[in-house]
Amino acid sequence: MTPRTRILDAAMLVFRRQGFRRSSIEQAAEAAGLTRQALYHHFKSKEALFRAVIERLYEEAFAAETAAAAAAEKAGGSLADILVASVTAKLRQMASSLDGSPHVEELFSEHLAQARDLYQKYATAFAKQLAATIVRVCRKQELSLNGGMTPRDFARHVEMAINGTKSHYPAMQPADAFLRDLEIMLRTFVAGAVSPAKTPRAAAPKRVSKPASRKSGDRK
Repeated sequence: MTPRTRILDAAMLVFRRQGFRRSSIEQAAEAAGLTRQALYHHFKSKEALFRAVIERLYEEAFAAETAAAAAAEKAGGSLADILVASVTAKLRQMASSLDGSPHVEELFSEHLAQARDLYQKYATAFAKQLAATIVRVCRKQELSLNGGMTPRDFARHVEMAINGTKSHYPAMQPADAFLRDLEIMLRTFVAGAVSPAKTPRAAAPKRVSKPASRKSGDRK
């Protein structure tokens, strides 16, 4: 384990226990088994340390989403199966990182205040990957999007479904109930958003007229 990894593990533990506002560089250093000066060699402030923790959380969520989508696609899942697997894997990874902390809502609020640029960066990356998955699966399974919807529109509406479900579950807790309701939302949306691609009808074979048969009395 590298010193940076040890520091981030320790910092996550401190932030989970103390929240952002009540935590300190000294607490993170002690949890990592380092002096404050040694920790400052890697991170110049508590805010910089918190940003690094948040960025790792996003990277882990991105990896979980990618792996889940690939596994569901390899298993022959439907578009809904693949999207549910990828989105819930991402969100479960994020929720589990803070599960059990009495400061979940504060940490989510602070991560937007301290690292909004990271939120926007990874939201864009997630949307791009989701749109690529939609294109690939629709082509493979011969599906088309209804109502002139584009893959980018589809990905945006998936994000809207996530945000709508979040409004009923602050900080995505309790995680199981949040993910269950989100799955219902996603499957309902996918059912109305896609349909089998229309294939052009094959042209009817031309009828070939047979030459009239000659009667026995006809001249040759």
